[in-house]
Amino acid sequence: MVWKDIPKIGIIYTEFYLSLGMKRLFQILIFLGVLLFFLFWLFLYKGDISEEEMNRLYTNEQSKFVEMEGMRVHYRIEGNGPPLVLVHGTAASLHTWDDWTQLLQKDFTIIRMDIPAFGLTGPDPDRDYSIKSYTKFVDQFVNKMNIDSFYLAGNSLGGNIAWNYTIAHPEKVKKLILIDAAGIPSDRKPPQIIGLAQNPIVAPLIERVLPKALIRKNIEEVYYDDSKITDELVERYYKMALREGGRQAFIDRANTVMHTLFHRIDEIACPTLVMWGKHDEWILLEDAQVFDKKITNSKLIVYEDAGHIPMEEIPQKSAEDVRLFLLEEGD
Repeated sequence: MVWKDIPKIGIIYTEFYLSLGMKRLFQILIFLGVLLFFLFWLFLYKGDISEEEMNRLYTNEQSKFVEMEGMRVHYRIEGNGPPLVLVHGTAASLHTWDDWTQLLQKDFTIIRMDIPAFGLTGPDPDRDYSIKSYTKFVDQFVNKMNIDSFYLAGNSLGGNIAWNYTIAHPEKVKKLILIDAAGIPSDRKPPQIIGLAQNPIVAPLIERVLPKALIRKNIEEVYYDDSKITDELVERYYKMALREGGRQAFIDRANTVMHTLFHRIDEIACPTLVMWGKHDEWILLEDAQVFDKKITNSKLIVYEDAGHIPMEEIPQKSAEDVRLFLLEEGD
């Protein structure tokens, strides 16, 4: 070996050790990747809950199912008297009406269902969550139940469906009840949970990662008095969100453009009760005032101690107002 070869040998050894270092680094990165993947599945990933398991958890002796458009629609009929059909909102289920059912079933036959995308009914095979499709669904459902005319109430998305249904089928709706109803054209930002589902980067994560804390935060937004939020309530909403196919259905629903019949809303002629939580963060009180102004034969009640879902938060007070409204003469 001559002196001039020493630099070459040094370069060779340096490259050799760098090569070893890169391999080692690559091995470490692979290990960390596998570890993170494992931790993701262990702590963050939330798989779907099967339809069978959800039925076991959230049906009771009043629960029934009817086949409609490729779906097994979950519904309950309880009570005696004139029929009152209740339509729930986004990410809810017929359970949102539990208290109203107990309080009103002595005077009315309470008919409630899980609408497509939500509850135990689950996804629409056609993934059509337009207002037109929901209106068609309600009409098919009441026809299946052999109901020709009825009182109709809806909350949030359910309220949107209810007033659009009333415009499309005025001969069937005797009286209409809108509880913090959606559907007034607006350029407001959507609620956070819907905004996340509309984000093309975040939406795929929702299908695999759904922290219970996010569901609780969502419920805190729609309640005014958070002390009324129980662990059981959060657990039910959380598991309903995890129902097989439910997360994709929620994303599809959030990304559906809701074309409505708002330009015809002044055609609603039946007596209408507009009920609104003053502290609704999702749909502002000013929308209640629009409904009250546009619908000729309407009455507005604003609740100082409620948010977006008064039938859950203040059931006794809101149910009594419904009873008085429906039992008024002049049907």
